[in-house]
Amino acid sequence: MARNAEKAMTTLARWRASQLDDWKKKTLRRPYLASECTNLRWCEKWRRQVIGEIAKKVTQIQNAGLGEFRIRDLNDEINKLLREKGHWEAQIKELGGPDYARTGPRMLDHEGREVPGNRGYKYFGAAKELPGVKELFEQEPPPPTKKTRGELMREIDADYYGYRDDDDGILIPREQEVERKVIAAEIEGWKSRKEVNSKVEEEEDIYYAQPEDNSDDEATSYPTEGTGELSRFIAHVPVPSQQDIEAAILKRKKQELIEKYASDEMMA
Repeated sequence: MARNAEKAMTTLARWRASQLDDWKKKTLRRPYLASECTNLRWCEKWRRQVIGEIAKKVTQIQNAGLGEFRIRDLNDEINKLLREKGHWEAQIKELGGPDYARTGPRMLDHEGREVPGNRGYKYFGAAKELPGVKELFEQEPPPPTKKTRGELMREIDADYYGYRDDDDGILIPREQEVERKVIAAEIEGWKSRKEVNSKVEEEEDIYYAQPEDNSDDEATSYPTEGTGELSRFIAHVPVPSQQDIEAAILKRKKQELIEKYASDEMMA
């Protein structure tokens, strides 16, 4: 009987020990969902555990000799752990802890590269050199979208058409300064041209000067513009009189009649 009691106690002790082991394992196992853990201390612990696993797998994926399939699996596991780390950080923030998403180190996140146009999934280590992935990184990012006509028109205001350029207090003083310089230059040029013209007129008067005893038929008086006074006009070439003009016309007509009706012998 004693032997059977000892056996029962031994079996009970073993069962009790196994129950305790299962409870400890269950207690130390990381929850599948971060929302299931309501203890801030344990959330911090699970977050550190996830970061350790990420660091370990990032170190492993640097070895390009693991093979394409193993590298792809490791890269998927790292991205899954990164998402889980984000869940734990959100749970910690919700429980009143620090906001690691804003203030925490982001070294692990920055070791990976995202494919243009595919936010969230990153490639680490040798995964960036896999066939089909390397070409994605070599592609140029998509060009920026063009603005529509409505968006462009919303940015147009009075400044676009230059309506308020004079209100800056700089343009008007500069324009006035330039205007004064241009006016002064024009006045100087006008004075110099006037002096040159006056000298030329004096030289012409001296060159074409006539003696004082010229006949009155070569001098004619004309009224000056804007006034009723007469000014003396001197003709520098001989002006024929009416009798001279009639004599020249008569002589021209006689010559034409002679050329028309006279023969060569008579002309000789």
